[in-house]
Amino acid sequence: MLPLLLASSSAYRRELLTRLRLPFIWASPDIDERRLDEEPAIDLVRRLAKAKAEALAADYPGHLIIGSDQVAVLGEQVLGKPHTFERACEQLLEASGQQVTFLTGLALLNSSTGRCQVDCVPFTVNMRELDRERVERYVTAEQPLDCAGSFKAEGLGVSLFQSTHGPDATSLIGLPLIRLVDMLTQEGVVIP
Repeated sequence: MLPLLLASSSAYRRELLTRLRLPFIWASPDIDERRLDEEPAIDLVRRLAKAKAEALAADYPGHLIIGSDQVAVLGEQVLGKPHTFERACEQLLEASGQQVTFLTGLALLNSSTGRCQVDCVPFTVNMRELDRERVERYVTAEQPLDCAGSFKAEGLGVSLFQSTHGPDATSLIGLPLIRLVDMLTQEGVVIP
């Protein structure tokens, strides 16, 4: 089996990948994550997941490189990482009582052959009605400033959801393991 490389500095993605009980290393790719003009959200996450994997290919020949990227979509609006307390509160108040779809792009690049599998896994949440006080308590407690849409679903963020729907709950945290297992299997990886 080729060694696995996770092209991400995300502690959340690293934790998820450990669930597969496969040895891996990780490195942070340096790419421009800005959205292109008029780029649909699904194309954005697929492009960025692939770009993250490709950015490390030259430095890691003979590896299976996993790239992933996520955005939250509210109506036609793409919600990225808020970076500030106030923007996190704004995002959550905009999402109050609404349906938010998380799109997680996933790429698996074989840097030996150049073969790259790319997909997008959607996951939808219906939000509870939220008021400013609850949102501020949540943002203070979780500090979701590096999370798409300000949701930290692996923690207290789940308390903001009324219901969820999707093919893979791990995609909500940023690395869809069910789809990744399919991709790894196509590369001959045997999951313990």
